[in-house]
Amino acid sequence: MSRVYVAGSINMDLVVRAERHPRPGETVVGSDFRTYPGGKGANQALAAARLGAEARMIGKVGVDAFGDELLDFLTAAGVQVDGISRSTEAATGVALVVVAESGENTIVVVPGANGLLGAGDVEGFAPAKGDVVLSQFEIPPGTIERLLGRARAAGAVTMLNPAPAKHASRHLLALADILILNETELAFLLDDPAVGTTSSDVVSAAAKRLRTNADQIVVVTLGSEGALAVTPHGDVAVSGRRVSVVDTTGAGDTFAGAMAARWVRGASLEACLVYANAAAAICVQRRGAGPSIPTVSEVEASLL
Repeated sequence: MSRVYVAGSINMDLVVRAERHPRPGETVVGSDFRTYPGGKGANQALAAARLGAEARMIGKVGVDAFGDELLDFLTAAGVQVDGISRSTEAATGVALVVVAESGENTIVVVPGANGLLGAGDVEGFAPAKGDVVLSQFEIPPGTIERLLGRARAAGAVTMLNPAPAKHASRHLLALADILILNETELAFLLDDPAVGTTSSDVVSAAAKRLRTNADQIVVVTLGSEGALAVTPHGDVAVSGRRVSVVDTTGAGDTFAGAMAARWVRGASLEACLVYANAAAAICVQRRGAGPSIPTVSEVEASLL
């Protein structure tokens, strides 16, 4: 059976809930504090595993209690963790997440051991034709390039979620068969703030500008408005799902992991988008990142 490889960050999320986000220099009293397993890489691997794929995680954690807890959590969730190494030079990564009553969040990430995941750490994995290899922007770009380059050479399908938004070379973006990003990230990569506040036609045009070659697929998630994919054969759009938003943390990761899980099982692009959109809609109705990711049965029930 083909598998999903995910190389990326593994963090412990420190989540604070408050009525609203503080302004610069302001102190706001929070109403709740919890810790959750997270990190974009771990979230996406977890989503792929929960949604039916054989998922293997490639990453790095520290030799500390957070590292122990995260490895135990991923293992219990069915993610293969033999590709996760431990660093004695840096602590496990953490993310400070502030969630407002509206459900919107702001996040500060301290990469820790994630920043030490090097190109040599991806040499031991051997993807094959039919596999999906997925990564994000919370590990060094040189490591991502090496990972996707090896995957391409092996005939695997490469997916890249360029998040959190940061400047990236066209060469790196071109290594992805499928780019998965939201409107904010699309606007950042194009240096065009108007992209995130306009119509689907403008988003489509912007995605075509970002595309590095005619064969590349660019998937733009649109929150409650669904998702839009620009493909060599035209645009594919799926409608949003109206739900009561509790916490948007992890929704994008759930979408990406769900896309990979369905793609590796041979689903069409439209079917992947519908499924991933439904999974993300379930995620935002719960608190935390990792614990909010749904199972196959939950997503299938929501699609009935």
